[in-house]
Amino acid sequence: MINETRKILGNPDLKITATTVRVPVFNSHSESINIEFEKDFDIADVVNTLKNAPGIIIQDNPDTNCYPLSSNISGKNDVFVGRIRRDYSVDSGINIWVVADNIRKGAATNAIQILEELISKK
Repeated sequence: MINETRKILGNPDLKITATTVRVPVFNSHSESINIEFEKDFDIADVVNTLKNAPGIIIQDNPDTNCYPLSSNISGKNDVFVGRIRRDYSVDSGINIWVVADNIRKGAATNAIQILEELISKK
């Protein structure tokens, strides 16, 4: 996971840590992600950026406990993000919960999206 992330982001020196936890689900990848920014940020700006990103669906409602669940995303092409909140263990950090159907987003759909992006840049 560490090397894959560095490769995807094109940053071989990226400081990152990761832990794999295997649980019996039909299919999906779920990740708890902590991000540290270089400077302070507005949480609303982060949420708006995610909302406007293609292929991202925000499911984040603490009042109704509505967050992404692996049991609800099977067969969907999008990446679902929730539990968006500040990480108080660092000065400028955020925690998010991300869930996606790994068969679709991690393989077939993702490959098509990458190909479409490459074609559009020619």
